[in-house]
Amino acid sequence: MNKVILVGNLTRDPELSTTNSGVSVCRFSLAVQRRFANADNGPQADFFNIVVWRAQAESCSKFLKKGSKCCVVGRIQNSSYEASDGTKRYTTDIVADEVEFLNSRSSEANDSSTTQTTKPQTELEPIDDDSLPF
Repeated sequence: MNKVILVGNLTRDPELSTTNSGVSVCRFSLAVQRRFANADNGPQADFFNIVVWRAQAESCSKFLKKGSKCCVVGRIQNSSYEASDGTKRYTTDIVADEVEFLNSRSSEANDSSTTQTTKPQTELEPIDDDSLPF
């Protein structure tokens, strides 16, 4: 089975292009935080190249940008090509079957505006345990 699920932030704006046959393809890089810090107690991340095809590629290009948080479900694909200097190069990409945008529209609106307003946090009222239905 070849399946991967990643949640992270884009390290650069998505790049949309089309193949010779007119199929849309979008490429971006996703930084995924590791669970444990490095020796200096700093965060560590892994960087994955993501490839998205067709209508979903167009949506990614339209709605994602550098720093956007998303979840990618897909598969790992290895490929190779011959570089201009004649050497063989190998790549590993995540080919996305699903991409879910995790930033809310309100947070993106705040990111794009020059002034940010903070919403007051809503306080929850305590509930008596005897009033719960279970």
